[in-house]
Amino acid sequence: MAVETKAWLRCYRCWSTNLEVQVHYEGIHRIDPQTGERAEVVDEVQEAVVQCLDCMHDQPHLGFRENRVEPIEDRWERMIAGTPWVASCTVAVHADDVESCSGPDAADSLSYAAFGDFGTREFFTHVRFHKHEGDLIVVHLLVELYARSIEEAAEVLEETARGSLAITSLAEESRPPAAASEGHGH
Repeated sequence: MAVETKAWLRCYRCWSTNLEVQVHYEGIHRIDPQTGERAEVVDEVQEAVVQCLDCMHDQPHLGFRENRVEPIEDRWERMIAGTPWVASCTVAVHADDVESCSGPDAADSLSYAAFGDFGTREFFTHVRFHKHEGDLIVVHLLVELYARSIEEAAEVLEETARGSLAITSLAEESRPPAAASEGHGH
């Protein structure tokens, strides 16, 4: 599939171009005692999330640098040109890597332990259950990710898994229409 210029500047789920960037900024600045203006940056952190205003999904294939939205090279083509794949899998991670395995934050914590930022930002994960085996926690998940082939989907799962990965099944799904994904957050 030939990718047109700016093909990346759209929602990977519903193809909408109705996007917004939410920028969160924290900074510590020294003040010039003569002028009252900022004199020196001591520390600053900027985090940005691009979101589709039509289906409300985050856009992990897009980043925000120097006041402009740009594609993230290692994933935008896979997410825009790809289709959704659903994997049933387990990831065995060290227990120390799991912040919480019970309570309201358990699913995000287990997903993060299994796949890092991919498990909480790019993939749609559903933790089915987990079990403790000595120093390991085995997380059983359903994972939806975007890829251009079954090989690429398996490769992305293998590269992002933060522990021993076993894929039970991997199947291609159809790309959801915009109307089907309205109202569901990432």
